[in-house]
Amino acid sequence: MSKKSKRIKGLISLLTILAGVIFLAPLYIVIVNAFKTPMETAKSILSLPSGLHLENFSKAVEVTNFFVTLKNSTIVTLLSVILIVISSSMAGYMICRKSGKRFYRAMDLLLMSGMMVSFQMIMIPVYRMLKGLDLMNTYTGAIILMVGTSVSYATFLYVGFTKTIPVELEEAAQIDGCGKIRTFWFIVFPLMKPITATVAALHMLWMWNEFNIGLIVLQKKEMRTIPMQQFYFFGQHVSNMNAAFAAACLSLIPVVVFFFLTQKSIAGGMTAGAIKG
Repeated sequence: MSKKSKRIKGLISLLTILAGVIFLAPLYIVIVNAFKTPMETAKSILSLPSGLHLENFSKAVEVTNFFVTLKNSTIVTLLSVILIVISSSMAGYMICRKSGKRFYRAMDLLLMSGMMVSFQMIMIPVYRMLKGLDLMNTYTGAIILMVGTSVSYATFLYVGFTKTIPVELEEAAQIDGCGKIRTFWFIVFPLMKPITATVAALHMLWMWNEFNIGLIVLQKKEMRTIPMQQFYFFGQHVSNMNAAFAAACLSLIPVVVFFFLTQKSIAGGMTAGAIKG
């Protein structure tokens, strides 16, 4: 290996380590300060705690009503992801297979344009609409909004992956007597397993951490999700940083476990279409 190659490799390694430190620093701050007293945090936010002050966690569970908010987050996240997978897989399949027709090309463009619209642009109209439909402070309102803001990107992923599935498999199934619906669910959808795992994993993480939708739709205390409860640790005159850090640690546990269980599916699904193509 030449000296130039060694320098480039060393520079890449250095930049990788630096990026790792930058991304891990917030996690370090959260975990360390979850075990500190307010006095220790005031002295230095980066120093290690003198002891493990577990009372921060008991305070966090009490203030956030943790198990109720955990239930709310689980219900909203799971149902949203299931609906996103079902609707996006069907939409992506039809757009891909009927791409020659004007209606489906228009739907594809409409969904792609939806990816460019930020939530802040539709926030007020959506709030008024949900209030008029009496869907405020309901799981239904939150789920509809989460699915509606996520289905564009999920459909985009399914369209790309469906192009890698041979049409001949569907034609053979239809010759054997399968209708279009059975062909999709029994032949095509099982072949979408890599991208389905990717869509489910990505949106599980996004829905779990969603704050803006919860803040607008789920305003009652008994309906709040975990990310929303973090907001209420900080008042106008008082803030409980250590309990907030402890609550953040508790909310991280399901996300971290889920990520480690599905990280291979996320990477595999994102690259499957490119490899096959």
